[in-house]
Amino acid sequence: MLSSLALSLRLGVSAAGRRSIATVVSGSKTSRLVRDRLKQEVDQMKNLFSGFRPALVVLQVGDRDDSNLYISSKLKAAAEIGIDARHVRLPRSATQDEVLRSIMAVNEDSSVHGLIVQLPLDSAHPMDSELVTNAVSPEKDVDGLSCINAGKLSRGDLGSCFIPCTPNGCMELIRQTGVSVAGKHAVVIGRSKIVGAPMHDLLLWSHATVTTCHSKTPDLPQQVGRADILVVGAGRAEMVRGEWLKEGGVVIDCGINYVTDERRPSGKRVVGDVHYASANQRAGFITPVPGGVGPMTVAMLMENTVQSAQRFLLRDQART
Repeated sequence: MLSSLALSLRLGVSAAGRRSIATVVSGSKTSRLVRDRLKQEVDQMKNLFSGFRPALVVLQVGDRDDSNLYISSKLKAAAEIGIDARHVRLPRSATQDEVLRSIMAVNEDSSVHGLIVQLPLDSAHPMDSELVTNAVSPEKDVDGLSCINAGKLSRGDLGSCFIPCTPNGCMELIRQTGVSVAGKHAVVIGRSKIVGAPMHDLLLWSHATVTTCHSKTPDLPQQVGRADILVVGAGRAEMVRGEWLKEGGVVIDCGINYVTDERRPSGKRVVGDVHYASANQRAGFITPVPGGVGPMTVAMLMENTVQSAQRFLLRDQART
């Protein structure tokens, strides 16, 4: 059965009489539903526990413009939901030891329930981003990127780990289509620690048969053509063509790429990893870029932060 969101979106037919155009699965609309629900949950916590609020710290090294933009969107979403979000910025001159000490201080602060380290690290000194990421306490790792949370996810222990935000958002978008994951053939393009690898694990433990493709996959169009559910996080503009797709499949596009467009005042526009115009004629459901996976990533960060605060309250009650 289709979800209420999927039912509210109607399929159109092109003027040339081709098959119905795909249903667009809006991340903007879905993220709003998630954020409205989280606001209610935060309000309940505040009422039941004397003004208690979930707290999130975003730790940034340096001053990258793109990082500043992403952090701004996270802080805005947190404020709307009622999460106490704090931005801690360290200068580019900060050493790795100084970054690690800042992380340890937040780990030990019981008033903070979530900690993310904004990547990439913009430091004048050599930084081991893996070491920095793993320094975050697993109980506060709301990005889900530490080896502890990644290990639990890979083992199927979904109830006691934090799931990385982008794959978690992709799963929510798939649920909105009403298409059951169980028994389907899913194809993931990309194997990054942030998107591709955890996406594979989530689909697998949701009972799909999963194929992961990457830069060394020799028969990519053929693999894509088998996908009932396709998730693309390759980082290459419009690499997946519509003619590759299995007709009626679900297409989730995680790509954010800038291409030249002289018609735009900025001289460029944002496109995904999927060629939208052709894919839209063959898929059953498709996410747009922008307005698809991006808003869901922020919403799932808020979800993990609220979940972390709820776990904290449960532990606190168990101790008393």
